[in-house]
Amino acid sequence: MKRFENKVCLVTGAGSGIGAATAMAFAEEGGKVIVADINETAAMAIADKINLAGGDAVALVVNIADKASVQNMIGVAVEKYGRLDCAVNAAGIAGKLTAPLHEYPEEDWMNMMQINLFGTYYCLKEEVTQLLKNGGGAIVNVSSAAGLVAQPGNSPYATSKFAVVGLTRTAAKEYATQNIRINAICPTAIETPMIMEGRRKLAHDPVALEAAKNYQAMKRMGQPGEVANVIVWLCSDEASFITGHAMPVDGGAFA
Repeated sequence: MKRFENKVCLVTGAGSGIGAATAMAFAEEGGKVIVADINETAAMAIADKINLAGGDAVALVVNIADKASVQNMIGVAVEKYGRLDCAVNAAGIAGKLTAPLHEYPEEDWMNMMQINLFGTYYCLKEEVTQLLKNGGGAIVNVSSAAGLVAQPGNSPYATSKFAVVGLTRTAAKEYATQNIRINAICPTAIETPMIMEGRRKLAHDPVALEAAKNYQAMKRMGQPGEVANVIVWLCSDEASFITGHAMPVDGGAFA
């Protein structure tokens, strides 16, 4: 039997990168998948890919920084499938520029906090509320290596991702006796659109790309599927005694 047979799995940020790989990994393991993303076209493309392969997925447009949008996401998921068994909060942004804290534009600083921290909080709150109603489940929040060590030049991102780890650990303690497990993962340099085309534009900067690779002991970029495998495992019964953990997925960077 597949690990997520008859289970309902929600993934935010599922239109690309780690979120997309995770949504597809849940589907391969038999899960019914809610593919949530702010980009409707991207979400529909992943849901269609799952359904064409014989899976069961529905695409939802959600802006995690908007509480009402998050509440609607959970409502539609439960209306469609009747319950929620696990959730992965992968939606987030990496920032548009590199600047020291005193020069970082305040509007951009606050926007990143609104999405990465408050958005994750809105999701976590609504997911826990639903999991309590149907007897428990598992949640994984996608933090970052920047949630474990400093990231100079990107203070709002590091702050938001450190906060996600604190939120994860605290919530894990609060619901540990109610059959709800809550963990975080902290990836380093993973080959996703966010890092290849985003703030660091590694796809266009060979020197920065080599530096990113060399940060890992394995001297290579991680792949979204490798991170998805960790997330799916943390959501599975195989990880039944793990909660409150912030797991590096780092190619040995922090060894």
